[in-house]
Amino acid sequence: MIRTLDDLDASGTAVGVRVDINSPLSGDGDGLLADDARLRAHVGTLSELTERNARVAVLAHQGRPAGDEFMSLSAHARRLDELLDAPVEYVDATFCKAARDRIETLENGSVLVLENTRFYSEENMSFDPVNAAETHLVERLSKVLDVFVNDAFAAAHRSQPSIVGFTERLPSFGGRVMERELEALGEIRDRPSPRVYVLGGAKVDDSIEIAETVLQSGIADTVLTTGVVGNAFLHADGVSLGEETASVVTSRARDRLDLAEELLDRFPDRIQTPSDVAIKRDGERIERSIESLPVEQPAFDVGQETIDTYAEVFETAGTVVLNGPAGVFEDERFAVGTKELYNSATDAGFSIVGGGDTAAALRQLGLSGFDHVSTGGGAALALLTGEQLPAVTALDSGAEN
Repeated sequence: MIRTLDDLDASGTAVGVRVDINSPLSGDGDGLLADDARLRAHVGTLSELTERNARVAVLAHQGRPAGDEFMSLSAHARRLDELLDAPVEYVDATFCKAARDRIETLENGSVLVLENTRFYSEENMSFDPVNAAETHLVERLSKVLDVFVNDAFAAAHRSQPSIVGFTERLPSFGGRVMERELEALGEIRDRPSPRVYVLGGAKVDDSIEIAETVLQSGIADTVLTTGVVGNAFLHADGVSLGEETASVVTSRARDRLDLAEELLDRFPDRIQTPSDVAIKRDGERIERSIESLPVEQPAFDVGQETIDTYAEVFETAGTVVLNGPAGVFEDERFAVGTKELYNSATDAGFSIVGGGDTAAALRQLGLSGFDHVSTGGGAALALLTGEQLPAVTALDSGAEN
């Protein structure tokens, strides 16, 4: 078991806190935040530490090298200064002497946001914890830190130095976000059954592989398919969707349509596909049954019959896991499936939203009432398919430091 903030005597200590505040930017090239949900998620951990008179050095990343959102964390620091009662400063360095000197002069109850960890090549590679501890970033920063807190659940499926290296050098603890996520997602097999996974969105290859994992392992009793994922399973089942929809499916599914067909053969009673779809004709939403396909127009959403059928499944479900929207929710005409299905899912005994793009869609649509909305996409799905997370393994093994 990982240690949490309940086990930490924080007063007067220099605490390195790894968070995941990787956020969508405004798109104007100004580095301004378009969404601060991930920053808000960590307010509890950071506030608790400052209220307990710790000196907090925040480590985080933004974007990927060469990507449009590969920016400094100056805007993040400004927003955290608005969200926290404690003073928040920013330094445009991560582990050089300027950063280390600034950490050493921090006052109790204050926060320093270090520069984007991914500005340094080590952070863009994977290491086991022992080798991660030898990187410049970890080796140098650990000299001016007393303890390490990992609250970056959304990056917990990665093995980067700032995620797994400090546990080899410093007493290490999980933050409140990490603690909540592990409690909600870590023992998915122990959640009430029947367990229903709703797989939608446009990440078809990933979703087909998830379906295989959860069905084969018995984690899921039933898989409901929506969005492009649902269209892919229909295509694999021999349904003639029409040229436009089939083209989207084949471009997204690549080499996994054969696996989808195999899964339908192996688990015919445990995979459900849409019975109708919504298309756009003359600017209007038109619903068509699967039997009436193909049509020229692409399928943008599931239809009402599918929504009602899936809602009946939710009524008797012990646990529902939601990953991916049911349609092109950005267009109000085709947000119906996502809105109604996700609202119905809250009728289950326990409802989990898998994080990432799914959580962002729910915020945009103003949907709520779920038992748990994860802050992490890939990390959440890793736990929900029974995988181990490198960050958690490192915290476990480093608990005696």
